[in-house]
Amino acid sequence: MLYFHGGGYVLGSIDSHRDMCERFSRSAKARVLALDYSLAPERPFPAAVYDATTAYHWLIDQGILPSSIAIAGDSAGGGLAFATLVAARDAGDPMPACGVTISPWVDLEATGDSMQSKSAEDPMVQRSMIQHMGQTYVPNGDLKNPLAAPLHASLEGLPPLLIQVGSRETLLDDAVRMGKKAEDDGVDVTLDVWDGQVHVFQIFASRLDEGELAIKQLGAFVRKHMQQE
Repeated sequence: MLYFHGGGYVLGSIDSHRDMCERFSRSAKARVLALDYSLAPERPFPAAVYDATTAYHWLIDQGILPSSIAIAGDSAGGGLAFATLVAARDAGDPMPACGVTISPWVDLEATGDSMQSKSAEDPMVQRSMIQHMGQTYVPNGDLKNPLAAPLHASLEGLPPLLIQVGSRETLLDDAVRMGKKAEDDGVDVTLDVWDGQVHVFQIFASRLDEGELAIKQLGAFVRKHMQQE
């Protein structure tokens, strides 16, 4: 599993997500390569996408079959996972077995209705913060660039996708809209909305039963699609 951590493209690291990645590894029965990709403002878009696609190519160059690779990420890392899949498809690269995103951030402009309707319920992510991070990630460019904001990308030809999101998230509509877009583009997509859960609730799996269960379901999804190849 090639994994991209969250943090709005400006913070986070492989250390901040180490426990969650260990849980993913055990659940999916797969090794995890967690990538310390470039962060803004020092290295804004498209540096992270370049790092992510380079890591995917490196795995293939090591002799790992694409059908034995899952590309995954949470929050901004979920957006980066989508961008990596789109970039790989556009380059003619073979698709991995599947893609997995947790609370993906795919709209840098924060236009989803849930940004307002869920703002009182979400203790972590608010519109002003998201908009600031988006401007930091793409300081002088197009906030609708499909590799920066995959909500605006065609998803045709992508592998099976799992999207997990909490019902209390301001980013709920990012996940719902991405699931609808994937379905409309002919992708085999599973959208899992977890009632009462917050942004990237899986990171609390050591204390939250729902987080542990979500990781178990994520692992089962990865194993299923790797075995089918």
